[in-house]
Amino acid sequence: MVSGIVPRDLVANGKLRIWGGSGGKSGISTVGDVLVNMTADGVDLNDIWAEVQQVLELYNAERKSVADLISFRTVNVADAIAQSISSDSFEEATEFGVPRAIRPPSDVLKLGYSFKDWDISLRATWKFLRGATAEQVQAQVTRVLEADNKLTNGTVLRRLLDPATVFNEWGHTCYGLWNADGMVPPPFLGKTFDGTHTHYLTTGSTVLDAADVEVMLNHVKEHGYGFHPATQYLLILSPVDFDTSLIGSWKAGVEYRSGQIPTYDFIPSALMPAFLSNEYIHGAIPPTDFNGIRVWGSYYNALVLQTEYIPVGYAVLTATGGPGADANPVGLREHINPAYQGLRHIAGPVPTYPLQESFFARGFGVGTRHRGAAVVTQITTNGSYTAPVIAT
Repeated sequence: MVSGIVPRDLVANGKLRIWGGSGGKSGISTVGDVLVNMTADGVDLNDIWAEVQQVLELYNAERKSVADLISFRTVNVADAIAQSISSDSFEEATEFGVPRAIRPPSDVLKLGYSFKDWDISLRATWKFLRGATAEQVQAQVTRVLEADNKLTNGTVLRRLLDPATVFNEWGHTCYGLWNADGMVPPPFLGKTFDGTHTHYLTTGSTVLDAADVEVMLNHVKEHGYGFHPATQYLLILSPVDFDTSLIGSWKAGVEYRSGQIPTYDFIPSALMPAFLSNEYIHGAIPPTDFNGIRVWGSYYNALVLQTEYIPVGYAVLTATGGPGADANPVGLREHINPAYQGLRHIAGPVPTYPLQESFFARGFGVGTRHRGAAVVTQITTNGSYTAPVIAT
């Protein structure tokens, strides 16, 4: 074995256990993995692996596109953010008096970013590598890349949708959005808040209605996000919730469901099915794409995006500055040393007989810097919010 170390799951009753086939619990690819190269109905396994790889690439691209719109990269352990925007004032000068000094605000909150190291390995015998095709080896690397994509982008989304706080290695608190934890959000243009203010809402019904979206929009606007020309409101939800909410039928002043009357019109993009109408659209038609995600229309000035990546039963309204913009709510922290950033491939300690192995490592963490830049609504009759389970 490499370095003379035998994993515990390879030992049974004091004897070395060898796993064949898929490698068993040890995850080691053996020569038995290359004996079968065709399914029972005559399909080449290489064709199947290639198809799986294409599917993973498409899913990973969309997952990354969503995460990029709600996150930015940083190497900071924490950011110190002023919790008020009160301004100083000049005072009338006197002949002999000394003016008072200006000073920075004292009510500063440290918003932390977590950090952990993650790794996974590829292990194979030299006989497997001798008999394996390039597609078989590439299929394993593809699984590693997919796992890394799921880990990083899933962690970003979970940070946005989960109000629970954690502590990083320096003792700084890593927050979610505002969540009625007693902390008071800073005022904006005379608008003040209290410690019960939360950005984790529920619909109180089994569907998302226009009134729910208008509340979400107001929750982000009242903190000052979305006013800058370089930012854009996005309403992101699953295709299932898009259909059940009847968003496509929302028209200002027109009841579409018992008691539900929207304030604004839903304006379809070119992706929506064609229809006949004698109405005119005043203003720009929504684009069909935003950072690789299909846009189905707009409500007020929020683009409506539907993606399988958002859990069914949840809707996200966020202000974004674009992919990776520092105006996005969630920070993705990487190591301050560039050599330890990103997904790293590390050669095995002793690449010799009988095992060949190498490692993939990733170090990162997350935290929310703009706690008012997004709001999450759970579609449920329950009065309290429950965070979804997001695989990482």
